[in-house]
Amino acid sequence: MSRWIYRLVPTRPEMLGAPTLEEQTVMAEHVDYLEALTAAGILVLAGRPEHDHGAPGITIFEAPDEASARAVTQTDPAVAAGVMTAELYPYAVAVNGD
Repeated sequence: MSRWIYRLVPTRPEMLGAPTLEEQTVMAEHVDYLEALTAAGILVLAGRPEHDHGAPGITIFEAPDEASARAVTQTDPAVAAGVMTAELYPYAVAVNGD
């Protein structure tokens, strides 16, 4: 199983500080999606810098190949709804504390 990372950036920069009701709903679905990936053993970690709302969020997960990784990324409700854009990259772990 390979590791992948997708970088999330809001399509509307103000969304993180002042989301619309629709964006709030989509972001709740995004969190539910990430929790489902965790329960399925796919998600390694997800988050964003705490004090820099302009910095991208990241999601690191496992998938067998690029097509599967792309499907995980594009199925994210925030990406599918166009609230966030995502850039997908293969991820090589250099050092792991586990």
